[in-house]
Amino acid sequence: MSNTSLTVSPGLPAVSPAPSRLLVRKALKHRGFMVGFLLLLFVGVVALFAPLIAPYDPNKQDLLARLAPPVFMGGDWKHLLGTDALGRDYLSRLIYGARVSLLIGFTAALISAVIGTVLGVLGGYFGGKVDAVVMFIVSVRLALPATLVALAVVALFGGSLTVVVSVLGLLLWDRFAVVLRSATMQVRQMDYIAAAEVLGASLPRILFKDVLPNVMNHLIVIVTLEMAHAIILEAALSFLGLGVQPPTPSWGLMISEGKEMLLFESWLITIPGIALFILVFSINMLGDGIRDVTAPEGRN
Repeated sequence: MSNTSLTVSPGLPAVSPAPSRLLVRKALKHRGFMVGFLLLLFVGVVALFAPLIAPYDPNKQDLLARLAPPVFMGGDWKHLLGTDALGRDYLSRLIYGARVSLLIGFTAALISAVIGTVLGVLGGYFGGKVDAVVMFIVSVRLALPATLVALAVVALFGGSLTVVVSVLGLLLWDRFAVVLRSATMQVRQMDYIAAAEVLGASLPRILFKDVLPNVMNHLIVIVTLEMAHAIILEAALSFLGLGVQPPTPSWGLMISEGKEMLLFESWLITIPGIALFILVFSINMLGDGIRDVTAPEGRN
């Protein structure tokens, strides 16, 4: 009876998970990212389904129920967060106000991202005279205080939603230009850029296929920061009466309308103020989380 020798085959080489899976794992383990993402997701869902969630028309007035206190201050469950000085349901206006804040923040950040990315990438890639022109434009923009310019322009052209978005979008691009210029300069020195140039790749292909994907993490982080900045500026303009005009529900406008009754009905300011804080906090937490998750050194 012959002995049969068993041959142990060597184990298969360990296959490392895909980069996208590693990124998802890091994101799920990052508390700041998850807190910011879930809070922003909640606000986004509320804003998206505002017509289905809001119990009343945000502009419907009921003078017989004006200044009704919220439930936690002894009010009626008919108006969960009370009513304002014109009898409009505060919860409904708060829900619809999330739409205005997110719309202005996202659109203004998108406009700024396009302008700043184009200038920053071109200046960082070409250098020389092109970079000098880009930095001159950035210096001119930095010499203009964003808040004062926004106040002047909105006061001149009116405080419509379109004007506010356009002004903020045209004023908040400088951070994009400066950061992406620096990031592009670093990418410009990489070997794969030189290889693409030697192989005769066209300039649009190099910029869109080789440069832009490698500075995208910087771009996403700046988008979140400027989105929060735009929301705060819009609230400030609305508070001063130069932003979104009534009866459009805006958190800054709600704070402005309640400031005269601060000592007597403080919740008129506290409720939209807390909502504004939560939104800006969630965006900043999400931006910090994206920065940490996409960092090459993988810091937490």
